[in-house]
Amino acid sequence: MAGRTVRVGGLPADLPPDRVADKLTIHFLRSRNGGGEIADVQVLAGPQACALITFEALEVAQRILKAKDHVLSVGGKRYPLEVTAHVAELSPDEVARSRRLLPTRPRRPRPAPRPA
Repeated sequence: MAGRTVRVGGLPADLPPDRVADKLTIHFLRSRNGGGEIADVQVLAGPQACALITFEALEVAQRILKAKDHVLSVGGKRYPLEVTAHVAELSPDEVARSRRLLPTRPRRPRPAPRPA
């Protein structure tokens, strides 16, 4: 998935996530928008909702990022989209798991046992 995923912000807050995903799929499939075949669309809800769109080909993601002024039209309304490259972030659980794999401090060699 490296390089094939873009992050899309500026989503319509008044639509359910499944409808937003459908509209984004249509928009980013269109060649006039720089789009192409899509492998996955995830709409992440929250105060600053966004979507992660993974394309089948790296070249499509690169075209999408180069294209200017992505605007989603829904029901006569226009929503300017903010499209950026997606950089994977570790969740707090992943950070906790990875910290367990690393020592918290360097281990010192144990002294050799002294002869009795």
